Amino acid sequence: MSKILEHLKYAESHEWVKVEGKIAYVGITDFAQHSLGSIVYVEAGNEGDQVEQFAVFGVVESVKAASDILSPLSGTIIEVNQEVIDSPELLNENPYEHYLIKVEIADEKELDNLLDAVAYAEVAK
Repeated sequence: MSKILEHLKYAESHEWVKVEGKIAYVGITDFAQHSLGSIVYVEAGNEGDQVEQFAVFGVVESVKAASDILSPLSGTIIEVNQEVIDSPELLNENPYEHYLIKVEIADEKELDNLLDAVAYAEVAK
């Protein structure tokens, strides 16, 4: 069973979001990294890029598959986690410790479109 953290929000497409004020940290879930296998490449947009809720902002590639990454919230990318870009395997080690991007949230009401841990557990079976 995949690890799911109670304090995060989730998208059905297997991204997590941690909100601190108007800033959202976005990453991929344990279920996603486990499904992909050994991650070898991450592309996550650039600072200043606009992202839309549930639209593609990046790609994660593993030895067996490539998968689009969707943004759980709309806003502006204010930071790309260069550590993960340089060492994508960190996502396999602990996907909740290593975010992909930080987003300045455009509309906090969009959080209502995301899943809590209990609802996400039903998706990630």
